[in-house]
Amino acid sequence: MIWQIIHIIDIALWLFMAASTIYILFFALVSTLWKKRVSRLTTYLTGQVLAMRKKDHFSYLVLYPAYNEDRVIVNSVQNFLAQYYPYDSFHVAVISDHMQPETNKKLAELPITLLLPVFDKSSKAKAMQYAMDYFQKEEVRGQRSEDFDYIVILDADNVVEPHFLEQLNTECAKGYKAIQCHRCAKNNDNDIAVLDGVSEEINNTIFRKAHNRIGLSSALIGSGMCFDFQWFKENVYKLTTAGEDRELEALLLKQKVYIQYEPDIHVFDEKVSNKDNFQKQRLRWMTAQIQSLFNLLPYIPKAIMTFNLDFIDKTIQQALIPRSMLVVLTFGMAILITLISRVWSIKWWCIFLTICISLYIATPHQLRKHSVFGKIIALPKLVWRMALNLLKIDHKNTDFIHTTHDK
Repeated sequence: MIWQIIHIIDIALWLFMAASTIYILFFALVSTLWKKRVSRLTTYLTGQVLAMRKKDHFSYLVLYPAYNEDRVIVNSVQNFLAQYYPYDSFHVAVISDHMQPETNKKLAELPITLLLPVFDKSSKAKAMQYAMDYFQKEEVRGQRSEDFDYIVILDADNVVEPHFLEQLNTECAKGYKAIQCHRCAKNNDNDIAVLDGVSEEINNTIFRKAHNRIGLSSALIGSGMCFDFQWFKENVYKLTTAGEDRELEALLLKQKVYIQYEPDIHVFDEKVSNKDNFQKQRLRWMTAQIQSLFNLLPYIPKAIMTFNLDFIDKTIQQALIPRSMLVVLTFGMAILITLISRVWSIKWWCIFLTICISLYIATPHQLRKHSVFGKIIALPKLVWRMALNLLKIDHKNTDFIHTTHDK
């Protein structure tokens, strides 16, 4: 009797982990498909969109929600102001929350809008809502909020290339209302930073590039995002949790707004470099994932009836086991079940190898080298910290969990 119970538990756990493994394998393989060439018709229509708006360049409002980001924010803003783009076609605003007077003084000297809110409980969503309140009341260089075509959301540590807005302008001209740029690592200080950067690139492959390959929407990341200004203005006030990117994504997919991923428009992001920051960051992500799953589930019946594949796919994503945990858990279960029954263990070794192969396929070629995979020795400790986070998750908690930047 006891062996039957153990076998049932073994099968149930295997099916649960196999579902996440198959999802990752499928999209890893999809990412290898050839990207369709841009047709002449698409190029022509791009020009027509700009012609209809009677302008060569769209106008952008660039927001930097910055909570306690004194170390990085000034450099990031100065970098962005060096854009090869008409000066009167973009404007930068920093929402300075709990930053030092010295930092605010430096920011005030730059040709930007500096906003100084006071929140009882800070969050990125509140910062963006505060900024939208301001720009709907005030003019900027003679422009009203209605004059902006698109809004760009960047994190305080994000650095972009000088032609960032020019590239974005070309894609916006194709009619996209939501664009996720290619966020990539700007530092590789140690094993943790390298693994964090590789993890993000795997995410880019599976949840962004591969999804677009078969006509599904890309996932959002939280920064390097661009939205139609009118859409954002109408929807930003619906955000209530610390997982604002997942909420924005759900709103877009409910309204059947396609999210385009642009792998050639880079946004360089500082990766976490110590275990404490890694644990805080993953706690925020895991909490947001659970909250998103609970919020999406009630709408699944309607999504099925309306054949909203993007929304169904997004809900499935929220139920997936984090990949690093999946690697360690499947390996641990394979070892454990081998001690119980070699026959039972075969299926565990199969999904362990499958997830390893899938992640290898999803890893960009330039990162498939010994110097990267040699750092995987740090993975078990990081996964253990992620596992500890499971005890701290509260799907009803909306408090913002801030990840500090290392000095």
